[in-house]
Amino acid sequence: MPKEQYQAQSSNTHSQVSHEHSLSAEPVVSIGGMEVTNSLLSSWIVVFLLIVFSLVIKLKLSRIPKGIQNVFEIIIEKSLEMFDSVTGSREKSLKFFPFIFAFFAYILLNNWLGMLPGVGSIGGVAQEGGEKVFVPLFRGGTADLNTTLSLAIIGVVASHIFGVLAVGAWRHLNKFINIQALLDIPKKIKKEPTIIIINPIQVFVGLIEIVSELSKVISLSFRLFGNIFAGEILLASMSAILAFGLPLPFLLLELFVGVIQALIFAILVLSYLAIHTSVEEC
Repeated sequence: MPKEQYQAQSSNTHSQVSHEHSLSAEPVVSIGGMEVTNSLLSSWIVVFLLIVFSLVIKLKLSRIPKGIQNVFEIIIEKSLEMFDSVTGSREKSLKFFPFIFAFFAYILLNNWLGMLPGVGSIGGVAQEGGEKVFVPLFRGGTADLNTTLSLAIIGVVASHIFGVLAVGAWRHLNKFINIQALLDIPKKIKKEPTIIIINPIQVFVGLIEIVSELSKVISLSFRLFGNIFAGEILLASMSAILAFGLPLPFLLLELFVGVIQALIFAILVLSYLAIHTSVEEC
């Protein structure tokens, strides 16, 4: 929407303003010709908070842990134990930990940010198609499909990058486009005549794996987006019925859902990393 159409909402606005949850994020400001949406603005805040918090923790590290350092060391140790159950190796867990834990922290804070007072309720009025529409200044980052889709693409692409580094480009490629199986047919057909049937099947299975990789992106992005967006609508509906008391149990439920969804996303990406870096899978 054009910037000049964006107006601050005032208490003396007498005309009716439409206020409903939109599937797409709404632009709230333009920087150098680039429109910044409310979900992107919230995501930037989360990144800023993570950077500041990380620097504070780093500056306060000591050889003898105490206070909040103790808490985080317990969290890290328990997380590594959980990672070990997926990777089967502490070496792999340590390698993947920074990447996966960053996913978890970023998603968790974005999930919770959407439940803070003012997020979704502080904003302004914009003119769209002759109708005044309320545009929130902030919106939970993971309640925007663009954000969850980006996270899913990063996670899946990273699993392939790690796979290439771990087992080599040729072996990794042959998981999906099994050229080696076709090359083996003339070499082994005399000793193993059944190879003329088995190897083309392996090639076909590899092509199915390509579809599977695409489905990973879709399932990761829509699962996270659907749960968080539905939670925001639920809280808004309960608040509209009765603002005091009624939303509280649903708010606690959404806090729990936020943790679970962040954990599911992180563990799934970790499992993709573990599979593609496993030599046995080649």
